[in-house]
Amino acid sequence: MIALNTNKLTPFDQKIKQPLSKQKITVLQINLGRRCNLACNHCHVEASPKRTEELSPEICQQLIELINRFPQIETIDLTGGAPEMNYGFKLIVEAAKKAKKEVIVRSNLTIFFESGFDVLPEYFAKHQLRIIASLPCYLEDNVDKQRGKGVYNASIRAIQKLNQLGYGNEPDLILDLVYNPPIPSNENFSLTPNQINLEKDYKTFLKENFEIKFNQLFTITNLPIGRIKTYLKNKKLYDAYLQFLESHYNPQTLAHVMCRNQLSIDYLGNIYDCDFNQMENIAATLPDGKPLTVETLLKIGNLDVINDIKTADYCYGCTAGSGSSCGGSLI
Repeated sequence: MIALNTNKLTPFDQKIKQPLSKQKITVLQINLGRRCNLACNHCHVEASPKRTEELSPEICQQLIELINRFPQIETIDLTGGAPEMNYGFKLIVEAAKKAKKEVIVRSNLTIFFESGFDVLPEYFAKHQLRIIASLPCYLEDNVDKQRGKGVYNASIRAIQKLNQLGYGNEPDLILDLVYNPPIPSNENFSLTPNQINLEKDYKTFLKENFEIKFNQLFTITNLPIGRIKTYLKNKKLYDAYLQFLESHYNPQTLAHVMCRNQLSIDYLGNIYDCDFNQMENIAATLPDGKPLTVETLLKIGNLDVINDIKTADYCYGCTAGSGSSCGGSLI
């Protein structure tokens, strides 16, 4: 599909015509830091081995207190960087599991082969962590172009190891994979493929070639944030890409966008409506306009203090076509 660069973008808040309201909070998505063993070219967090930002012991303890205090929290979603490399990972995992929460780790899989992290697969299985792992294509060339040479083969070996431990087979050991489309190099933009059909293709190819099993595939749209934003601007494609996303806006996705029932928390304890707002530094606020932190929530004693979600033009990425979220397509 070709994006036309002739129409002016409609601001997202004007498109939806009314504020996007927050619902009961059931998910905490925590970014533990920017340190990562990879530097993928589609990373909206701009993580890399050179980054040093990570959670502090003080904020870690506040997060554990938050997890313990609010029974309404169902899921703790740990991300980064490579979350496993940043301070507080195991402390939060074990506190959350003790509190009977679902724990998701968003793993790049290749971390298993870094010094000191080879025990992670067994640790994940022991604590029954749900793994959501990046594998942006089932073909080697496409993966290595996005994530670096050798990443595909390392990812395959990591999944095989997880399968040996029961992931993808046992009901309490869930392994989901994530598809990201290639970053567009011209105005021939396209939305993510149909998630159900692409999952079938992944499962067939990976089973036939590597005897690999996994649970679900999530298709996630590339939002123009972080390294993708920089790339699109350098290619003079940024405005055209946003217009393409707007042209495929689907109002049916609004009821299901992930920002409605989650809080996104950074390594400093600041709170955002979603991970994308976190990267763009658009803080969530109380009705009086004051920014929110974990410490503030603990003092208030209430998670449901945000009325309206802060939106931006990149929200078209979550609401185009079948929609996109950290859990894949929305409808």
